[in-house]
Amino acid sequence: MNASRGRSRWWPRSVRARAALAAALTAAVVLTGIGWWVHQEVYRRSLSVAHEKARDDLLALVDQLEKGHVPSPRRAVPYEVVATGRHTAVAAGGGMDDFDPGAGHVLPAPAARTTPMPDGGAERGYAYQPIRIPDRSDYDPGGGNVPHLAGRTYEILYDDIRAGQLSREQAAALGVRPDATLRAYVVLVPDTAEDMAAAIDDLLLRAGLAGLVLIGAVAYVTVRVALRPVEAVRRLTASVTDPRERVTVPATAHEITALATAINTTLRRLDHAAAQQRRFVADAAHELRSPLTTLLTSLEVALAHPERTDWPATATTAARQTRRLQGLAEDLLLLARLDTRAPTTDPEPVDLSALTSELTEHHPLAARKVKPTLESTGPAYVRGTRDELERLLRNLLDNAARHAAHRIQVTVRSEDDQVVVTVHDDGPGVPAEDAERIFERFVRLDDARSRDQGGTGLGLAIARDLAQRHGGTLTLAPRTLGACFELRLPQAPAPDPDADAG
Repeated sequence: MNASRGRSRWWPRSVRARAALAAALTAAVVLTGIGWWVHQEVYRRSLSVAHEKARDDLLALVDQLEKGHVPSPRRAVPYEVVATGRHTAVAAGGGMDDFDPGAGHVLPAPAARTTPMPDGGAERGYAYQPIRIPDRSDYDPGGGNVPHLAGRTYEILYDDIRAGQLSREQAAALGVRPDATLRAYVVLVPDTAEDMAAAIDDLLLRAGLAGLVLIGAVAYVTVRVALRPVEAVRRLTASVTDPRERVTVPATAHEITALATAINTTLRRLDHAAAQQRRFVADAAHELRSPLTTLLTSLEVALAHPERTDWPATATTAARQTRRLQGLAEDLLLLARLDTRAPTTDPEPVDLSALTSELTEHHPLAARKVKPTLESTGPAYVRGTRDELERLLRNLLDNAARHAAHRIQVTVRSEDDQVVVTVHDDGPGVPAEDAERIFERFVRLDDARSRDQGGTGLGLAIARDLAQRHGGTLTLAPRTLGACFELRLPQAPAPDPDADAG
């Protein structure tokens, strides 16, 4: 709970604000990646340009040396020319002249003879490699734009010139022996590339912050505009007081249209459920009023004329109507429990064949002068609650007993991993158009299946609900004579006697 409160302090609750923040965070990640790539690319290209310039300066420096000219110290790029057999530098400039010329050259002199170019990167007559410029006590950096060179490692380009290729006058002008080897160094200073990358970083940061604010604002406004139909649907839904009302389905925005359609579908289901509930209450009140009226009238007449009342007959009528009220109340309570309870949990194996045989033998069908017959192919196990399955079968037998003329045929068989139970009576039957309606609550079709037969109009509805709770179906099978109800339940394996004993 504390963690959720901590998150709610900075994470907004509004959908608009959340969308804007999410868009800004996503844009920040994308822009950071782009900025890093631009920084690396600008630095790489700037360093490449600096390398090309240093190479051009090196080639120009070598050209001057080959002509016997001492290069001027006023150069933008740091350089130094050293030679074998010479303690001091031949020439230096661009910041390398800030070292004391009398203290010796800074960069190493070449060997007495020209050696092959090192593996640092020879191309077009020159080489380059990283070299650390020593931090000497004689270094006195000047002001201006000259970089601080001492104590840092730079990529340095260099090229060698044989003094033997020069004339004596040119070698003397350079101050080297005729057999010496000169090496011209040019320091590649990355300060310009770093300055350009830093400037680009500053521009990208400013542009990125402005872009994040703009993206967040645009996302906020866009979501706000997109949610206007949702707000309209919400206001209409909040104003609904009758499930028969409907919200207006907008013509645009498919998602909003789907939302409004789903709300209307929900309202339609609620309207249907409310109508069923109203009809159920009305039917229950009507069914309860009939036996209550009969009972009250019988008792009032008996009390008004006690001397002329047949009290045993009156008591018999009262008992019959009371039993009818009791049965109706029990059926209503059972339906209420079935409507609120979840499907059957922790079921047990039940032999439907044995249960049907037991109910057939003990059912009071003889009093109705109806002879039942049972056909079974052997044990037929299903998984469920024995009491509920017994109530299901008893309702089917009661219904058949009320409408059968002379015979009731009950069969139990296994078919395609299912247990099929049929209850067939030779009564007046059910019209094909009413094959489903008879499973509705408080439905009676005609005088042959009227309340005078003793039913409440709930037996078949309860039987179907119980069948569905056990994963099965209860339907009216077509027959030319009478009514045949067919119950199908998933077949279960027979219980293991050894497991039960253990």
